[in-house]
Amino acid sequence: MVLGAFLFATMGVCIKFASDHFNSFEIVAYRGLIGVVFLVFLTRARGVSLRTRVPMMHLWRSVVGVTALLTWFYSISVLPLATSMTLNYMSSIWIAAFLLGGTLLLQKSSAPLRQQGPLFVTVLAGFAGVAMVLRPTFDEQQVLGGLSGLMSGLVSALAYLQVAALARAGEPESRTVFYFSIGAALFGLAGMAIFGFNAWHWPSALWLLPIGLLAVLGQLCMTRAYASGATLVVANLQYFGIAFAGAYGIIVFGDQLPLIGWLGMGVIVVSGIAATFLRERAVPKLPAEEHA
Repeated sequence: MVLGAFLFATMGVCIKFASDHFNSFEIVAYRGLIGVVFLVFLTRARGVSLRTRVPMMHLWRSVVGVTALLTWFYSISVLPLATSMTLNYMSSIWIAAFLLGGTLLLQKSSAPLRQQGPLFVTVLAGFAGVAMVLRPTFDEQQVLGGLSGLMSGLVSALAYLQVAALARAGEPESRTVFYFSIGAALFGLAGMAIFGFNAWHWPSALWLLPIGLLAVLGQLCMTRAYASGATLVVANLQYFGIAFAGAYGIIVFGDQLPLIGWLGMGVIVVSGIAATFLRERAVPKLPAEEHA
């Protein structure tokens, strides 16, 4: 997961450069196409079959995953890299909110509300951190980028749950990432047909290749981590991505966030880690999660 976080942060750098020349649909399409080609060779080398018994699960994974990609890539293009990465990594807090809300709805008494008090406070703290992170964004008239980043974290939470469900169904990580790459390519090409596309100009087009390679390698790392590692540890290690993005933002782009923005990132990270621990200990699995 640490390696995957580094690869995703590096991909974010490439997306920021590429977004000056290509729209989000184009970047998603090329990212998917490069991933498909890479994974065809990888699965053949490993002897992994691409035939699946759960095509609808892969379809749902592609829908939510591509939605998360589109919103995240757009937020990267208009926000400081560390801010966009932090909003995307709100997924742990969103998952805790989903599970907490579902648990309370399934209970008939008020006891669970008292029992889940710490988790409820942690989720609220996470959203307070979002308000702190978005404060500089709103000040700079980047409202749409901030909301897109927040949406990417929300949809990423659904995508992570689906990745875990595919792992439980016995799907190898290379097959899962292969079908997701196909979905990204198809959705991206459809968006290009509707919203248009830009001609390739060198050397700006060269940014598309590392985006595709870094994305598929990061996806393989993330999928392997969730499939074979302890979920609690894996979910917390992803926050290394914010540190990597922050370093890139300062060194490469000269980002200068106000203190409230950095404090908000810290609140989100602490809340996300706390929410992961608390939901593992206190929130029982919901039927939808057990049988996803």
